[in-house]
Amino acid sequence: MAKAYKIDKHENEIFLYYIYSGNILSEISTVKDKYLISYSNIQLIENSQILTIDYGEFKRLFLDSGILCLEFANEIIRQSKQLQDLVNREFIFDSVSKVAMMLSNSLDMFNRLKRYDVSLMLHIQPSTLSRVLNRLKRNSIIDIDKGKVIIINQEALIRIYNE
Repeated sequence: MAKAYKIDKHENEIFLYYIYSGNILSEISTVKDKYLISYSNIQLIENSQILTIDYGEFKRLFLDSGILCLEFANEIIRQSKQLQDLVNREFIFDSVSKVAMMLSNSLDMFNRLKRYDVSLMLHIQPSTLSRVLNRLKRNSIIDIDKGKVIIINQEALIRIYNE
């Protein structure tokens, strides 16, 4: 697993998204160029292996022949969804929606990370994260056992950030 992020003009890290095993590390700017460009910084979070390829040769053998066009289209759709999630998380969602979305989409990661790191990723205060988790627990949407979140009502969790 790797983390994609940017640095703002004040040297603050802005979390973008996680890159999981089997995903493309770089954003796809165009399939016409001879190389792919990444507009973000990448940090490995877990012990990982990275495969590098000669994109020009890859393009010639697989993309230009149409062999992997469907897979690339799926990757573009996945990255578009990540961008929409980022916009929602940063500009539209309140703290409850941010936490609900992360729990729903990335429960394993949420439970692996320290609460402080989760609050940094979501751009909320650690105390706000605690209040939101307690609220979700009071509403019987989640439970917390030995510090690990367990989702009790997935539908209610999804409704929080889809409404």
